[in-house]
Amino acid sequence: MKHYIIVKFKEGVEWRKLIPEIKELFSSVCDIDGVESAFHRPSISSLPNRFDYMIELVCRGQGLENFLASDIHREWKARYGELFDKKAIFDCEEDE
Repeated sequence: MKHYIIVKFKEGVEWRKLIPEIKELFSSVCDIDGVESAFHRPSISSLPNRFDYMIELVCRGQGLENFLASDIHREWKARYGELFDKKAIFDCEEDE
């Protein structure tokens, strides 16, 4: 399955400067049992009605549950959650 975390940062947050540290936080996410890969997708649009950043995780078995219970997920929410204006979570089957 694919798990998407899509965020829009609050106005004034220089979110592009946060990308290296976000990538660092998620650098060991594939060590979590069932998490196979992670992709970071910064937006190329500056339109105000667009989201800014997306993280895509590919999970197998209990991978999503293991990620949600992980220190990485807890730190993501604690460190960056207050910087979000909006957040969307989307889960789907992997492309065949």
